[in-house]
Amino acid sequence: MRRPNFHLRRYQLMQMAGDAVLLALAYFLAFQLRFLDDPGTIPDRYVDLFLQSVGFVIAGKLIVFYLFGLYQKWWRFVGGRDIARIIQAVSVSSLLLIVLFTVIQPFPHNLPRSVAVTDFLLTLLLIAGSRLGTRLFKERPNKGNRIARGREVLVIGAGSGGQMVVRELRLNPHLGETAIGFVDDNKDMRGMRIQGISVLGTTDEIETILDETEPDEVMIAIPSAPGVLRARVVAACRERQIRVRTLPTVFELLRGGVQLSQQLREVQVEDVLGRDPVTMELARVGAYLEDQVVMVTGAGGSIGKELCRQIALVEPKLLVMLDHAEDNLFQIEREMVAERHFTRVEAVLADCKETERMFEVMQRFKPNIVFHAAAYKHVPLMESNPLEAVRNNSFATRITADCAAAAGAERFVLISTDKAVNPQTVMGASKAMAEWVVAAADERHAATRFVSVRFGNVLGSSGSVVPIFKRQIEQGGPVTVTHPEMTRFFMTIPEAVQLVIRAGDTGVSRGDVFVLDMGEPVKITDLAENMIKLAGREPETDIAIEFTGPRPGEKLHEELFGDEERPQPTASKRIMRAVREQPIDPDWIIEALDRLEQVVQTGDEANLAETVVELAGNPGGDPVKVT
Repeated sequence: MRRPNFHLRRYQLMQMAGDAVLLALAYFLAFQLRFLDDPGTIPDRYVDLFLQSVGFVIAGKLIVFYLFGLYQKWWRFVGGRDIARIIQAVSVSSLLLIVLFTVIQPFPHNLPRSVAVTDFLLTLLLIAGSRLGTRLFKERPNKGNRIARGREVLVIGAGSGGQMVVRELRLNPHLGETAIGFVDDNKDMRGMRIQGISVLGTTDEIETILDETEPDEVMIAIPSAPGVLRARVVAACRERQIRVRTLPTVFELLRGGVQLSQQLREVQVEDVLGRDPVTMELARVGAYLEDQVVMVTGAGGSIGKELCRQIALVEPKLLVMLDHAEDNLFQIEREMVAERHFTRVEAVLADCKETERMFEVMQRFKPNIVFHAAAYKHVPLMESNPLEAVRNNSFATRITADCAAAAGAERFVLISTDKAVNPQTVMGASKAMAEWVVAAADERHAATRFVSVRFGNVLGSSGSVVPIFKRQIEQGGPVTVTHPEMTRFFMTIPEAVQLVIRAGDTGVSRGDVFVLDMGEPVKITDLAENMIKLAGREPETDIAIEFTGPRPGEKLHEELFGDEERPQPTASKRIMRAVREQPIDPDWIIEALDRLEQVVQTGDEANLAETVVELAGNPGGDPVKVT
């Protein structure tokens, strides 16, 4: 039962008035049916009993109904759980009625048992029936909808998502769409009618179903649908020039509003990559962040923003968002406060390369957990600017880690990349050195647990191939791919961030490097072709694909584990631990960074890039020869 709150709204008063009429009717009919064999001859004592007790019975039952929460929603929205609550409320109220009349006996005459039983049945019928009838009436197709069906829609998925789509279409005839059937991979559902619409078959039969029904549109109503299923449906629809839309993913549903008709969107490339989405219970895996001071560096970047969004969901004591890009920091602060209404945030404009500033910030906020996502990541740009790559990715990590430890941080999580594995570019080498910095810091600072989390490309991040390909397609092509056999690992930003949060609490040993399960690598050519097809064009016919050749140091196939590393499972099946056969000596790491810093101070960019890559490829050897 709900806690009493006697502040009644207008719709609640109207519902109570309606129930009062129904309760009076049920009570009156119960007396009439008791003497049905001899109509018109109800004894005077029972007439008096009815008149004396009807107001008392109505008031008592209304109070019970209110305490059971029967007036907390409009009748049109009543569902299965509400019917169960109605049964409970009617049962309790009728039982109290019997106890009152037999034990307390407030009236001169006792209530006949047959009247009590009949009143219970009639009350249940009228109270439940009035609500279900209202819902059926409100959800009926209106006359205009019955005459003009509008666009015919085939719904993929007969579960809760699909049923929500059908219900929304019925409640909003202005959308001009009518559901004509379900497709569901549960073979036991074939032929069933759900929401008055038949389940026509499975997605394996999608081509036949499309040919037979000829819908104007297909809606994929399975938020957790694997990419293989989406790709199968999209391919069949594209051949027949049928529009396809989809419900948002689980992550998007968590972020979005509640109006389903506004959440449907066009199918995107990440929907058809052919890999199962990663889903975890964020409240469970991120519980260690609750009521803690959490800092995110690089908070205005693609990964940093999503970290802030998901961390806020587990209610930290304070979220400190740090970035040196003013505009990016302003955007994420506005989103968190104005749009998400999470006010326990501090936006800090600071550069991780500045030791004094970072020490000041860390001492001011005393973060319990630090997620270090600040980094330069554009490979060609870092090749041209090796000094900044090393300063921002390697030295800034060292400064941030030391300052966090000095401020008493309990955990420090570095966001790394697969380009740090057997690096051949300045960017990759600088991130490999950042991983070493974290490992060395873990040896020096026993009170802080340092870990690194390594993963591949994330879809939709700044500089990723998806927005680049999209712009090229919008301009009519060509779409530029470096090599026909090039592959990369892909994951959506929300998936990667959720695994990062999980890895931050994965306990194996100190100084770990965790590697996220990215699924199977994707051919960049296939990605380009899928994006062209999703744009309604044909590869090579409408949009050309041009191969430009790999850039210096660019690999055809990225790796998640180095030559001297082996994967080791963890408690999370989507997170592996990279174990080095020969751990790197922390003293060597410190000495190498100190000598490399001397090289950077000379400003010799010509030799720096080669030196950094050589150093990262030979950990434990001659650190750096300073000339």
